[in-house]
Amino acid sequence: MTQGEFRILHTSTPGVTAVVASSRHSFARHTHEEFGIGVIEHGAQKSLSGRGMVEAGAGNLITVNPGEVHDGIPIGDEGRTWSILYFRPELVAEAAADVFAEDRQAEITHPVMADPLLASRFRGLFRILTSMPDAGLAGESGLLDIVARVICERRAAVVVFPDIRHARAMIDDDPSAGHTLAGLAREAGLSRFQLLRAFEKTTGLTAHAYIVQRRVDLARRLIADGVSLAEAAASSGFSDQSHMTRVFVSKYGISPGKFAGALN
Repeated sequence: MTQGEFRILHTSTPGVTAVVASSRHSFARHTHEEFGIGVIEHGAQKSLSGRGMVEAGAGNLITVNPGEVHDGIPIGDEGRTWSILYFRPELVAEAAADVFAEDRQAEITHPVMADPLLASRFRGLFRILTSMPDAGLAGESGLLDIVARVICERRAAVVVFPDIRHARAMIDDDPSAGHTLAGLAREAGLSRFQLLRAFEKTTGLTAHAYIVQRRVDLARRLIADGVSLAEAAASSGFSDQSHMTRVFVSKYGISPGKFAGALN
């Protein structure tokens, strides 16, 4: 196994991205804009999640919610191998509405699941979405089945502390801007120290780390749209392409160039 082998596979369903990976890489704290559901095939890892530190080994399902801060550290010298599907939130929301027979926000409450039958069902869905030119009914059925088994009703909305809501919106609206702590604190009506404390408590990331995450989210979207790496770096607020590359590799274990190549 090399330090990192990542394959992004084409799927026949819009809004779904498939990844197969083998890596000894220790991922820095980061988030995804999508729901992630996968299976560890070999090896093991420990990771931060919205439920604290967890460990996952071969055969375990691993999951992540949109915006959930997590990392990933291999257990042992051999690293781990996994396959994972990333679903755009609106796709899961539509499936969850069908499952629960009404519109509700949904979340995955278990970052690791030891369920051989569910793992087998996931592998079946993965094969359907990555090998069939038109997944059609089989893909829809598999997605609904997985959602019904791993998604739980969110009975209470996620609380966003009003202290930082406006500051957070400033970053989300334009992550490439040269945001300053003083400017964000002023927008929130807080001192700089109060903003730092409230931001990390609310998001799980420091204000600076949150800005970097939003910049790399923007860069991923631009690259997926065919924008050149240099232009994506500049448009996302990175100092240069090498800076974007370092952040990209730290968080996702793959360079922006390989990410772009996998999408072509």
